[in-house]
Amino acid sequence: MNDQANTLILSNVTKSFDEFTAVNDLSLSVRAGRIFGLLGPNGAGKTTTIRMIVNITAPDSGRIELFGRKVTPELQDRIGYLPEERGLYKKMKVVDQLKFFGSLKNLTGKALNETIDRWLERVKLTEWKDKKATELSKGMQQKIQFIAAVMHDPDLIILDEPFSGLDPINVELLKEIILELKATQKTIIFSTHQMEVAEKICDDICLIKRSRKVLDGSIRQIKAGFGRNSVALRIEGDQSVLNNPALVAKMTEHSDETEVLLAEGANAQELLRHLVSAGATVTKFELVEPSLNDIFIIKSR
Repeated sequence: MNDQANTLILSNVTKSFDEFTAVNDLSLSVRAGRIFGLLGPNGAGKTTTIRMIVNITAPDSGRIELFGRKVTPELQDRIGYLPEERGLYKKMKVVDQLKFFGSLKNLTGKALNETIDRWLERVKLTEWKDKKATELSKGMQQKIQFIAAVMHDPDLIILDEPFSGLDPINVELLKEIILELKATQKTIIFSTHQMEVAEKICDDICLIKRSRKVLDGSIRQIKAGFGRNSVALRIEGDQSVLNNPALVAKMTEHSDETEVLLAEGANAQELLRHLVSAGATVTKFELVEPSLNDIFIIKSR
């Protein structure tokens, strides 16, 4: 893969469908060899953005550059795409489906068969090779389609909601594989609602809300920009202060403590004063770094 600063650049991209604007003046850049999370609520414009990147649909305005050039059919062969809408041929055997998808990317013969066997073993589905799609669970089908997206060794891998339908064990498996692909200098873009997974594996993110970008950058930069606006605490007595929306945006109960996300404009010392004034006994009060899920909730309102 060509070693360049950015694998993908979107500049002021807009896309509308009749009167509905799905993506509005979106600019972002995806650095080579990194994992980029495209995040946002349902209907934010993530899938439309991905479809423009892979040239399924064209932007109304703006520019998309892939590997330093305008998107062409040749460059599309360097992309692996797992769409949000799943679909396998129901009556076709797994191995035949993968041979078909591989042939679309010019994989043939012994190399294709070896690639299929290697990937089936990696996702623990070797024994399902000769089964029809209808015999597979939703999670198994998801893993087969993941193989179809990566088996041609693409430089850019785009995964739209890749963890949908997977149980926790297979989420961990897929996460491991994504990190392995990153280690081989692949650039990976994925869209997900699972903020905990995104936080663990993403280098950079872009959060879209109602067709517009509301923030982007590295996870580290974004968290630093929000400061330490969460508090881990243990209290006894009156806890009614925690129900004050001017002080608390979100409250999460854990087994032995409560994590409080401060409301915008509130500060930790103010919360502490209100708790003490209300007569609560505070045995733990610790500022903690906000999670990506906390940031997502704040910015998605």
